Order: sequence, then C-alpha cells, then structure tokens
Amino acid sequence: MSVNADQTLEKRTVRKIAWRIVPFAFLLYIVNYIDRANIGFASLQMNKELALTSQAFGLAAGLFFIGYFLFEVPSNAALAKFGARKWIARILLTWGALATVMGFVQNDVQLYIVRFLLGVAEAGFFPGLIVYLGYWFPRRYLGTMISLFVASIPVSYIIASPLSTWIMERVDWAGLGGWRWMFVFEGVPAVILGVVCYFVMTDKPAAARWLTGEEKDWIRDELQREQDADKGHTKHLSVWKTLANPKVLYMGAIYFIYQVGSLGTGYWLPKIIKSLSKDLSTFQIGLVGMIPYAVATVAMIWWSRRSDRKNERKFHSWLPLAVSAVAMFLAGVLAQPWLVIAAISIALAGLYAYKSPFWVVPNQFLSVPTAGTAVAAINSIGNLGGFVGPYAQGMITDATGSPLVGLLFFAGLTAVAAIMMAAMRLKKAPAGAEAPAPSEHAGTTH
Repeated sequence: MSVNADQTLEKRTVRKIAWRIVPFAFLLYIVNYIDRANIGFASLQMNKELALTSQAFGLAAGLFFIGYFLFEVPSNAALAKFGARKWIARILLTWGALATVMGFVQNDVQLYIVRFLLGVAEAGFFPGLIVYLGYWFPRRYLGTMISLFVASIPVSYIIASPLSTWIMERVDWAGLGGWRWMFVFEGVPAVILGVVCYFVMTDKPAAARWLTGEEKDWIRDELQREQDADKGHTKHLSVWKTLANPKVLYMGAIYFIYQVGSLGTGYWLPKIIKSLSKDLSTFQIGLVGMIPYAVATVAMIWWSRRSDRKNERKFHSWLPLAVSAVAMFLAGVLAQPWLVIAAISIALAGLYAYKSPFWVVPNQFLSVPTAGTAVAAINSIGNLGGFVGPYAQGMITDATGSPLVGLLFFAGLTAVAAIMMAAMRLKKAPAGAEAPAPSEHAGTTH
C-alpha cells in the first residue's frame, strides 16, 4: 500500500471511529455529571426544606465519593470481565434509578444514604470509558479524544445550570418542590440511555460491523505496533503491585488535592454566585453559572490538542494548576462580582485544562495492560477529595458566613498540586508516538 493510500486509510478509520464512539461517550458523561452535580443547584431550595446546615449539605455532597472510592477498582475489574457494553449499561441503569430516588428523600439521613449509594452505582464509569477509548484509538490521537470526552464535564454544567434552575422555578406538581422534580427529570435519561447503551455500544473493533475488514486490520495492527514499541520502556505489573506503585500513589495524591479544590468550588458555585447578589433569581444564578464552564470547555480542548501536538504531558498538567491557584486566590479576595466571576472562570479553565494531559501520564511509566488499573486507582484515591472539598467548604461557610473564604483554602491546595506535578520525574514518551491508552486487558490480574 502506498504512503498516500495508507494515510487515507488512517484518516478514514480514525474519523469513522471518532464519530461513532466519542459523541455517544460524550452524551453519557454529560448525563452522568448532571446527576452527580445537580445537588449543588438543589441546595438553593433543598437545604431549607430539609433543614440542612452548610456542613450537612457538604457532607451529603461528599458522601457520593466515599461510595465511589470503595467500588472504583472492583468496578474496573468487572468491566474487563463482562465487557464495556454490558457493564457501562449496568452502571447507567443503577445510577439513573438512584438519581431519581433523590427526589423523594425526606430528611438528611435518607439524603446521605442515597448519595452514598449513587457513588457506589457510578463507580468505575469514568475509568471504564477511558479504558474503552483505549480500545479504539492509537496513542497519537488519545489526548485529543480524551479531551473531547472529558469536555462533557464543563458542558454538563453549561446545560445543567439553566435547565436545573428552570425546573426548580417552574415545576411544582403534586405539591412537591421544584428541586425534587429536578432530580426525577434528570435521573430518567440515564435509565433510558442504559438500555440504548446495551444495544448500541460495540465492545471492540473486531466486533464492529460498521468497520470494513481493511479498517479493522489497520486499527488492530496499529495498536499492536504501539504495544510492541513500548516493551522495555514501561513496567508491567500485577493489580496489587500497580496499586502499591509509588508513582501511582503519588499521582493519586495529586488528584486527591486537585479534586478537593475542583469539586469544593464546583458543587458550591451556585451558593457562591448567590452570595454575590441577593437580587438574583434561581434561574439567573443558573445563567451566570454557565459562564465559567463555557470558558473552561474552550480552554480544555485547546490545551489538550496543544499537548498532543507537543507530545508533552508534565508541563501541560502542572501549568494549568498553577494558573488556577492564582485565579482562585483572586476570586476569594476581590470585591466586585464581575471580577469574582472572571477569576472563577480562569480558575475552572485551569482545573479542566489539566485533566486530559494528566490522564495520559500513567502510560509513560506503566505498560498498556497495567495502565487501566492505574487509572482506576488514581481516580479512586483522588475522588476522596470529592468528599473533603464540599465538606470543608461547608465547615468554612458555617464558620465565616461566606463561601468565598473557602476559595482561599482551595487556592493553596491547588498550588500544592501544581508543585507536586512539576516535581514528578517522567521519561519522555518514545519519539513519534504518544503515550498508549489502557488496553482491553486493563484491570485484569497479571
């Protein structure tokens, strides 16, 4: 095959896979993030109806991540055993059902229980989709594909901000508060998509009827070539050795610190915006809340593509965190509302731009099969920060009367994460190749 014909086959195959896989994964993660984060909008009405203090709300928001932590790695192993299609469909069905149940809790204890179980149900979804993308894309495309997928996180907030607050203001059927209907309406789509996922998702390229034989051969040979090129460059470890690997634990610590600041800010953003002006309605708070996430979406995609072009991950991980730390500090000390929103927008842009380069880093020191377990372990450890962040913000808000003070605490933590990332020792990926994606064997014992 000529060089031009080979390049044409590559472009056609990658484009076909991208259009088939990425938009659906993008949609799934939008629904996922709406269902885990909409408690922040619910707090505008729910806290008063359930008589929740700021600290109690922070505890409820954070308990999700305890369940997530406990079941993250087992869920990743189950995905390897049952296949992505079946396991991701199961995750969607159970989390959708529990997200709907959120609308019927009657007190703080019930809220705590359902939030914890929601975390258990969703555990493994993010690393599962990261592993799934690795089944389909050569390494030189992986960073961009991950960024397009992970961009669904800020996009979910852009959608959820006006949607959730509109439902809360306009829907009060059967004597139930708007926040309850918001949970119900936003939980049902996950159940529907769980059924769709089972029938639409394709586990691996070899089973893809929508690829030609020539295209299947190309993606199979390309992924195998990358795995062969990595021999001697990366380590191949068992599950338990992967979990105990110093660099995996170090990255888990970085991600933990990052998540404290990121989710402490994200879950409390509606309350932060409300504190800036007493005249804003619930829906107007939602509209203002769209702004930082719109900025973050653009920044994330641009920075991730730059990381791919440069074949560099470390600098592209620590610099956004450093910028975010400075912006978060300014958001905590500035007085003008529009300046606070501008600073929060820059802070979130940095927090989200960091994600895609960071998630390719494990593959620079671990073998392809080991990387999936590492991603699950890092995500599991890091997501404990999702408990600490909202809860700490609640304690700080109760003690000071202002959610803005918590931003100073988060700024300091984000600066620590930036320094830790900058200090990490990494070998440069082999010339002409990106760091590999987790393979179909990720999460299994070797």
